[in-house]
Amino acid sequence: MLCEYELALAPAAVAAALLFFLLLKMESMLVGCVLLLLGQNLFLSSAARERPHTRSFSRGRHARTHPQTALLESSCDNKRADLVFIIDSSRSVNTHDYAKVKEFIVDILQFLDIGPDVTRVGLLQYGSTVKNEFSLKTFKRKSEVERAVKRMRHLSTGTMTGLAIQYALNIAFSEAEGARPLRENVPRVIMIVTDGRPQDSVAEVAAKARDTGILIFAIGVGQVDFNTLKAIGSEPHEDHVFLVANFSQIESLTSVFQNKLCVVHMCSILEHNCAHFCINTPGSYVCRCKQGYILNSDQKTCRIQDLCATEDHACEQLCVNVPGSFVCQCYSGYTLAEDGKKCVAVDYCASENHGCEYECVNADNSYLCRCREGFTLNPDKKTCAKIDYCASPNHGCEHECVSTHDSYSCRCLKGFTLNPDKKTCRSKSHWALWKDL
Repeated sequence: MLCEYELALAPAAVAAALLFFLLLKMESMLVGCVLLLLGQNLFLSSAARERPHTRSFSRGRHARTHPQTALLESSCDNKRADLVFIIDSSRSVNTHDYAKVKEFIVDILQFLDIGPDVTRVGLLQYGSTVKNEFSLKTFKRKSEVERAVKRMRHLSTGTMTGLAIQYALNIAFSEAEGARPLRENVPRVIMIVTDGRPQDSVAEVAAKARDTGILIFAIGVGQVDFNTLKAIGSEPHEDHVFLVANFSQIESLTSVFQNKLCVVHMCSILEHNCAHFCINTPGSYVCRCKQGYILNSDQKTCRIQDLCATEDHACEQLCVNVPGSFVCQCYSGYTLAEDGKKCVAVDYCASENHGCEYECVNADNSYLCRCREGFTLNPDKKTCAKIDYCASPNHGCEHECVSTHDSYSCRCLKGFTLNPDKKTCRSKSHWALWKDL
């Protein structure tokens, strides 16, 4: 009986054991799947972290994507700057090259964070005259700036580079045209592209622009005089002056300018304490003074340049320093001669308004009126009155005092005669009295 019972239970035990084995196998496979999925997720996350993060700047289906700008990573986010492009649009720039310049500008725009509170962009082109395409306050979005650049038309005239820089200094960077006040320390940047020798002077006006704190990048294309570019660009020249062989090579500067324009501007984030201007340099800053001033030894404050002490001014009396130059002045009572050097006494009497009745006499810092002999000046210090010499109690006449032209004389009453002292009188003799009858 026992054996029969054991044989009856054998198939059931085998089935149970087989079922248990299958469950263990399925659990092992399930754990393996889970581990495989976890491993794939970890691998994908790691790969995503290691892959460089890129950002597409071109918007729209037909936007142009340059192979170089496609590699640029936007590092100008939240960068505040006032940037003005100055483009040579002279007749020496042909249509194809002009198009290359516009492409270059659009490439530069791609990595800029353009907006009223970040980077503002203006552009002017020049030939024989200057044309303001748009100012710093005109556009608020990058797409608007790009469209305006693409719509530009070639001027095809002369090459008045100095005039263009002067326009940027006086107008483009004015607050009325959208430039932010200097006190806000927003970097002011000019990027000028030219292919020829300027027909006007550039050194002086470029120096004025740099002295006001404007950072100038000068890009020359082709047969440009490198010394002219250095006269335009900021120092150090190796960081701000560039020369390429032709307009097709200008695109090679795009990544260079990304580094230049997107670098942190120390003047904006540090308390620089520059008395006049703070100029950004790579990773640092320097203080600069207005024209006519020089930097003190503390490298912060400025003092007026004493040109009177260093130059042969030839001023006859006084030399006075003014920013960037000097003027001659004269002491009180003198006026500067036409040569701007010598001094001549002021002729106050030359004015018809002196009001003197008889004679005007120049005096220190003024004039006075004078009367002819026998007259005296009235209280108004202008007119004259005949002098009454007899009005003085000191005339000494015993009887009568008679005024004359420039003096007086004494006279005696009837029956008296004047003594030799010309003052007193004595009674006449009877004979003299009878004779008078």
